[in-house]
Amino acid sequence: MDEQNNNIDVVREAAEEKLVGDAFQHLIDSYLATRHRKKVDIITKAFNFAKQAHKGVRRLSGEPYIMHPIAVAQIACSEMGLGSTSISAALLHDVVEDTDYTVEDIENIFGHKIAQIVDGLTKISGGIFGEQASAQAENFKKLLLTMSEDIRVILIKICDRLHNMRTLDSQPANKQYKIAGETLYIYAPLANRLGLNKIKTELENLSFKFEHPEEYKTIEDQLADTQASRDSLFADFTAPIRAALDKMGFEYEIKARVKSPYSIWNKMQNKHVTFDQIYDILAVRIIFKPKKREEEVNECFNIYVAISQIYKSHPDRLRDWVNHPKANGYQALHVTLMSHQGRWIEVQIRSDRMDEIAEQGFAAHWKYKDGEDITEDEGELNNWLRTIKEILDDPQPDAMDFLDAIKLNLFASEIFVFTPKGEIKTMPAGCTALDFAFQIHTFLGSHCIGAKVNHKLVPLSHKLQSGDQVEILTSNSQHVQPSWINFVYTAKAKAKIQAILRRDAKELQKKGEEVLNDFLSKHSLEVSSSIIDKLCDFHEVQKPDMLFKALGDKTIILGEKDLDEISGKKKKQNNITGSLRKFVPFIGGKKKDSGEKKTNYFVVKEGFNRKKPIYITDENIGQFIFPSCCHPIPGDDALGFIDGKNRIEIHKRSCPVAAKLKSGYGNRILDAKWDMHRQLFFDATIELKGIDRIGILTDVSQVVSEELNVNIHKINISCEEGIFDGTIDLRIHDRDDVKNIIRKLKNVEGLQEITQIV
Repeated sequence: MDEQNNNIDVVREAAEEKLVGDAFQHLIDSYLATRHRKKVDIITKAFNFAKQAHKGVRRLSGEPYIMHPIAVAQIACSEMGLGSTSISAALLHDVVEDTDYTVEDIENIFGHKIAQIVDGLTKISGGIFGEQASAQAENFKKLLLTMSEDIRVILIKICDRLHNMRTLDSQPANKQYKIAGETLYIYAPLANRLGLNKIKTELENLSFKFEHPEEYKTIEDQLADTQASRDSLFADFTAPIRAALDKMGFEYEIKARVKSPYSIWNKMQNKHVTFDQIYDILAVRIIFKPKKREEEVNECFNIYVAISQIYKSHPDRLRDWVNHPKANGYQALHVTLMSHQGRWIEVQIRSDRMDEIAEQGFAAHWKYKDGEDITEDEGELNNWLRTIKEILDDPQPDAMDFLDAIKLNLFASEIFVFTPKGEIKTMPAGCTALDFAFQIHTFLGSHCIGAKVNHKLVPLSHKLQSGDQVEILTSNSQHVQPSWINFVYTAKAKAKIQAILRRDAKELQKKGEEVLNDFLSKHSLEVSSSIIDKLCDFHEVQKPDMLFKALGDKTIILGEKDLDEISGKKKKQNNITGSLRKFVPFIGGKKKDSGEKKTNYFVVKEGFNRKKPIYITDENIGQFIFPSCCHPIPGDDALGFIDGKNRIEIHKRSCPVAAKLKSGYGNRILDAKWDMHRQLFFDATIELKGIDRIGILTDVSQVVSEELNVNIHKINISCEEGIFDGTIDLRIHDRDDVKNIIRKLKNVEGLQEITQIV
């Protein structure tokens, strides 16, 4: 028997050896097919080292661990176009964290550059998020700092995350939600900012697939069902375009670009439309080889002129990313044309070089260089990295605010703004004149009193539009105001304003301390913590810092009453008031606590298995907290979150609050499933829009109340210029009830749009 087991082990080892060998050979073959200098020796050396270091270790899926670094290296090579330094670092990326080898060992064997990248990857390993939100943001700062030293660190980290997402099936559901959540929150926008369009789309789709499997499958099925009609539309639409391009003598390729399931779902959620109402699922991409490289911009416009003679173009939908590339390097000419079937279709015109940069982002630059040294020609990217470094130089006290500020700017679409001298500046859409001032220089921002936009005077809070020419007006007497933080949009401006306000506050505090010292020394007293506490109580300020600031800006002026307070010579009434003041919040807290005890919430104890799903039943539903942010009802994709008091909140997986929780507190996420038996009722609101007619309200209430036997709780209807608009509050059992009601209401004559409000 032992011999038979040994034989099985030998056969399995041989099969695994072949699996690993084939995967590595495929990596080498892919690398040799690139334009990089052929440094096969260093890659082979890194592979052998990593293979030995991870020997005997397996992934959750059961395959040898070395398959993961090979897969990450394969993505870096084939999907990002990186070279030998990056491929070697990808093969070694888990060695320092998971084995006894150190960064010094890596440096001695593979040199400084590879060791520096591996060190950067080790610092931000294990998902960039720690146990607490503050630790998470600290790790994110590390990530960005390292990224600005060598951008390949973040590129390989994105490769690592992409492979983890592709193999997420083997993880328990709560881990899937955590990883998918932080992927959508951080990695997809990072990939987008770096121009990695293909990878960004795949990360979004995989996150969507794991968080909302049913919706994902429904959209996949609908895309498959409509494939034939899309193919027919594509063929008819592109036939005359092909003829025109052939006549012009272009070497080209025309591709159909189908909107991704995640983008479709996102649009359905945001615009409250159905799959059938999304008309931009198909777009057409023309990729041509320029006859002369220096003429590629003109040739884009020549193609545009030619195709707009075949089809009528939409005047407001021409997007010139050719002359004004996006900040992530993206270049293309977008035009929307009316097809003969009466459908608007977007056409993207790109050269082969533009297409490569659109798919691979900044990584594509290395394909045209000798070796791998990063040069400073990625100007916009370096500007972005510089902004992040400036934010990091003034760390904010609230770590999650920092993360949101960065994320805000990662997601932002761009506008182009001109300086008075005609220089173009790229800014995020939604930015104000004050943001623009801080973008140019901190001094300009902090002394800004207004601006001239297109030669007209505007306030600091004026929102800029693409094409605006902006002149900033300053005054030396102007100082940063706390209210500015409420209307600036960019992370850079917010960070600078907060840093200046903190600096000003410190100066005022210092001045306040001097005022207190002078006052006490005049009355032969010395500063002590008990005196400061008494003064804080007396003036109703919470912290000594706030007392010093108030003394510094003269909102508190010390006098005889303060001396009485310090020495204890005060009226008894004051004493009682002071005591009550101290205890009122505590009494309120007590009442709240006692109220919670009555509710009898479920409390997570030590040893609770977080990998198993929690089941919400008719009997235990009252033991969970249902926050007002998303109103989950039975049938919704849900998750549980263990709050600070170890109670469990239930959120929809698509809830914006849950998105933050998944990113910041992934270890507290639970898989939640419904096990309800239609005994309880839940509130749901349905919004109706349509063409008004006599009797439409009667028909609606008849469908809901009589046909479906659903209780209408509240109805709110308005009609303006023949358009019917309203909401109905219903008491329903679950999500199926809502779907059934919406389906039935679609048969009511005149109703155009029926959606559920979250």
